[in-house]
Amino acid sequence: MAASTHTVTNQAPPLVGYDVFAADRALVEAVDRHLDPELLDEAREELSALGRTSGSAQVQEWGVLANENPPKLRTHDRYGNRIDEVEFHPAWHRLLGKGVSAGLTAAWSRPGGHLRRAAAFVIWTQVEAGNGCPLSMTHAAVPALRTDPALAAEWEPRLTSTVYDPGLRPASEKAGVLFGMGMTEKQGGSDVRANTTEARPLAEDGTYELTGHKWFCSAPMSDGFLVLAQAPGGLTCFLVPRVLEDGTRNVFRIQRLKDKLGNKSNASSEVEFDGTWARRVGDEGRGVRTIIEMVAATRLDCVLGSASLMRQAVAQAVHHSTYREAFGGKLIDKPLMRNVLADLALESEAATTLALRLAAAYDDGSEQERAFLRLAVPAAKYWVTKRCTPVAVEALECLGGNGYVEESGMPRLLRESPLNSIWEGAGNVQALDVLRALQREPGALDAYLREVGRARGADHRLDGAIKNLLAELADLDGIEGRARRLVERIATVLQGSLLVQFAPPEVADAFCASRLGGDWGSAFGTLPHSLDLATVVERARPVS
Repeated sequence: MAASTHTVTNQAPPLVGYDVFAADRALVEAVDRHLDPELLDEAREELSALGRTSGSAQVQEWGVLANENPPKLRTHDRYGNRIDEVEFHPAWHRLLGKGVSAGLTAAWSRPGGHLRRAAAFVIWTQVEAGNGCPLSMTHAAVPALRTDPALAAEWEPRLTSTVYDPGLRPASEKAGVLFGMGMTEKQGGSDVRANTTEARPLAEDGTYELTGHKWFCSAPMSDGFLVLAQAPGGLTCFLVPRVLEDGTRNVFRIQRLKDKLGNKSNASSEVEFDGTWARRVGDEGRGVRTIIEMVAATRLDCVLGSASLMRQAVAQAVHHSTYREAFGGKLIDKPLMRNVLADLALESEAATTLALRLAAAYDDGSEQERAFLRLAVPAAKYWVTKRCTPVAVEALECLGGNGYVEESGMPRLLRESPLNSIWEGAGNVQALDVLRALQREPGALDAYLREVGRARGADHRLDGAIKNLLAELADLDGIEGRARRLVERIATVLQGSLLVQFAPPEVADAFCASRLGGDWGSAFGTLPHSLDLATVVERARPVS
């Protein structure tokens, strides 16, 4: 057949060969704003290097391969011995190795570490979100282990290593380790106090034998796990190593891998403990309090992960519209498409700006910032993760039929989009956690109001939203049934205050008009036509 019958025209080139960091103006500005000036040059160089890696065709191909070749469970070897191993495609190991070497598990060991890691997490998980799970849990295990100084001294250098060392061997023989987590059980789900896994004390102080199950155990190929079990003194946190110090494998029976909607490259599993050796972390009966710092850190990563996915979805939509022509011109120049793209860009920038503000609060570490995080993290986790799926759907639609095809990468983004809303406590859990913070920790609300108060007087719509929020907070009647509505307002007011302070006027104006002023429809692309939408879209355009 003659080649002339199949000439390819009017197709956008692939979005590759660019610096994912430098092309994200909101992310670059957040790093500049929050990081110590003495660290900026080094951080920019580091993040741009990761951005160029993330934007390369080769690394993006690794993401495709890791998802097209999901992990496989090998319960037994050829001789019938139980081995409980998970086999991954080489692309997965390359991705995970790059993530570890980029410092995504090393935030605790360097100045400005949380902000730098947060920016890197947003960059790196745009390539492939699945490898963010073990990176996140390894990072988040550190504060939980610090409740036991001896355990922290032993394990923290391994967890914060920038060396990826796969394979099941004693942790003391490895240059770096990864951690997973096992909290939920099939009879309890988010209600971890209903857990039935039993922990029986052994002769050696602080050691136990576990018997029970975990309905969701993330990253079962890891070197160690933080799990909850019922000890004689109540629900307690434990460290379960995969391989014991004498080289024998701990009892860690992987029953099956979950067949998930998305996140295909990453393994999630059901596991059984039967005489499994464990070391207690913290005091008996204080398991939730011990592991809560890990949960808080992974919740922030849910916000970062959703911000990352939204940014990639918007970048793909704007990129496609820059090149695609229809009805006599470029899509990006059509007023209605410009409205859609600007609306999506607002959601993405608001998510990124809020996520990096939370990371900066972790680095600050002051009492006021800790109080702020107590309220802001669950509120952000609730709202940002819930906005992710609508953004992914609309961005996919910007590509039309091309976006519905696997090769575009958009279906993978869409399948991934609900995950962070579910992981580490779904929407109701986050909303109720915000209520607990409001009721039990008055310092959290004070810190939040001080934060949003910094922007007071700069925009009348923001001022009105703050006033309405205060009225809602003063009315405790039926507050649990109103919790989602309240938390949504807490999050959007916080986003608006940050954008009014730090974003270009065009972005802040559009956000306040739509999200806070009520001049908005029920779908993306319904912004007031009088706004400067072209500037908002241009700000979101990736440079390729």
